[in-house]
Amino acid sequence: MTVVTVRQMVGAELLKLRRRRGIIALAAFFTVGIVLLYFGVRAIEHASNPAANGPAGGVRSLDHATVVLSVFFGSLAAILIGTEAGTSDLASGVFGDLVVTGRSRLALFAVRVPAALIVTLALALASLALSVAAAYGFADGVPTPSASFVINSVLWTCGAQALICVVAVGLGSFTGSRAISLTALIGWQVIASRLLPQISFLGHLRYAIPNIALGALKPGLTLPDANGLAPGVGVALAVIAVWALAWLAAGGWRTVSSDA
Repeated sequence: MTVVTVRQMVGAELLKLRRRRGIIALAAFFTVGIVLLYFGVRAIEHASNPAANGPAGGVRSLDHATVVLSVFFGSLAAILIGTEAGTSDLASGVFGDLVVTGRSRLALFAVRVPAALIVTLALALASLALSVAAAYGFADGVPTPSASFVINSVLWTCGAQALICVVAVGLGSFTGSRAISLTALIGWQVIASRLLPQISFLGHLRYAIPNIALGALKPGLTLPDANGLAPGVGVALAVIAVWALAWLAAGGWRTVSSDA
């Protein structure tokens, strides 16, 4: 398969995602919209009562924004986009037609990943740009983030969203069902990944939770709900790699073995 063919196939997947305007609009709200609300509300509170409410900007506000954009609302955007990319062909009934054209099943699966990542990271970068601008623009005397902190925060947030997006593509391709994939991933991200770290008898098994691994790599303050768990960088990277590769393998296997 040539580079041009791959580019065309990825472009086709991007077009499918762009046509899902409702999904893209909701993902944009969970990223760009939430950032605008977060800093907007804080700016209004500070303007109305500066004594009780600190400035909307500063390094701590940027740190909070990256948490919102990584494991809270931003993760929901990544789940929506990744799940849509993983399930769209089967859900719309065109997967069999694509297979009949002679295209590799594995290639049909593989091009879903970069397409989903492009959309996810585009929204992440737009929301991060707004967050950085607000952190400096609304600082009003409080400490502002250093250049290294900004770079590390952007890389970490994009990495967190990319992991969740890849898992969503893999799970969506594995199940072939939007409803099942969304329910499972949102339930995991919103409920299970926050409750499991609190169960002390699980011990070091909790290091296998993606949010705990991501928290070990996070610049600035620790992640909420981490319960003091801090695996080493090597362990954290290994956990992240296993989660991504395992779900990619599951999604690829299902795509190759399923009936057209």
